[in-house]
Amino acid sequence: MTAPQRTCRDLGIRIGSLQPGPNDAITDVAGVRVGHTTLISGEGPLVVGRGPVRTGVTVIVPHDGEIGQEPLFAGCHRLNGNGELTGLEWVRESGMLMSPIAITNTHSVGTVRDALIGYQVKQRPDGPIFWSLPVVGETWDGSLNDINGFHVQAEHVERALSQASDGPVAQGSVGGGTGMICHDFKGGIGTASRVLNDEDGAYTVGVLVQANHGRRHRLAINGVPVGARIGLDLVPEPGVPGPGRNEPGTSSIIIVVATDAPLLPHQCDRLAQRAGLGVARTGGVGEHSSGDLFFCFSVANRGMPPSKRVAGVRLTSTVEVLSDLRITPLFDAVIEATEESIVNALLAAETMVGRDGVTAHGLEADRLLAVLSSARAGTGVDGESVS
Repeated sequence: MTAPQRTCRDLGIRIGSLQPGPNDAITDVAGVRVGHTTLISGEGPLVVGRGPVRTGVTVIVPHDGEIGQEPLFAGCHRLNGNGELTGLEWVRESGMLMSPIAITNTHSVGTVRDALIGYQVKQRPDGPIFWSLPVVGETWDGSLNDINGFHVQAEHVERALSQASDGPVAQGSVGGGTGMICHDFKGGIGTASRVLNDEDGAYTVGVLVQANHGRRHRLAINGVPVGARIGLDLVPEPGVPGPGRNEPGTSSIIIVVATDAPLLPHQCDRLAQRAGLGVARTGGVGEHSSGDLFFCFSVANRGMPPSKRVAGVRLTSTVEVLSDLRITPLFDAVIEATEESIVNALLAAETMVGRDGVTAHGLEADRLLAVLSSARAGTGVDGESVS
């Protein structure tokens, strides 16, 4: 039996001052759905093409319509660029999101991208020929997974899409996050949300991360240097044998931000940029070999015309726009939800043994709570006073 997933809220860890939505997830933004396909099989030595397999795919469906025909305003930001998030050139040019979003492992990006196009083709069996530039992100799971075995297939993308729901989101070692490692603990998928105060519009901001980044000694939670207090002598890092070993901090994080605030593309860029401050609050710095790529879309202003000219498309569109003078509370929400999403990914991911016996240890809730409690009391984990 799988143990129940734990989150910050379950443990009484409060990050920031804003309240979460009912799911404390990106699905608190109306219409947004999330689906996973998780692939876990085999154990023992790596045999390329056979396993062990520790991977998958996660999809984010932006609304209940056909996103290619009813695009949304969107934007993006690069903290460090050793990674991939496909389709961004068109997003930068047009300011529009025109596909579901998917996240997987580094070597499955092409398969997942093609599968998203195939999904859109199936939605229009009798429609005209069209083009699609899907948004697909990746992080590297080769420490635990047979990444060169190309185990993620189109059917897995379709399954994730078919199972996508607007309720609570499974976190940790699921979907694209199955084989990920974060701050030398087991990482993966995490999510959280924030709801602005009534005077700021009561808008909702949701964040979902695929956390596969960071170095242990830099990990901080609510400002407490957790990684320094739960050092590698207490919980070892994954010991990857041979040439497959990466230096700590050389992997990546993908972040997707959704909101119902009425934003223009340049404002979505600004929210995406603030996700990097949530990464920084947990100790990430966008290391040289890390791929830290962030995406934001707004579900407001639905009904925008598609990019391809079709009969009946009006000459102009009327949109509602949040004043830039009132955007700062959204920045707060993104930062808080990003930090909590990363911590949730750590808490929900249990210890996993992957290829060649490589073990990524989970961040144990009791150990984390002891560190946070000792920090409040001004003592170390062993009871000694700290400055």
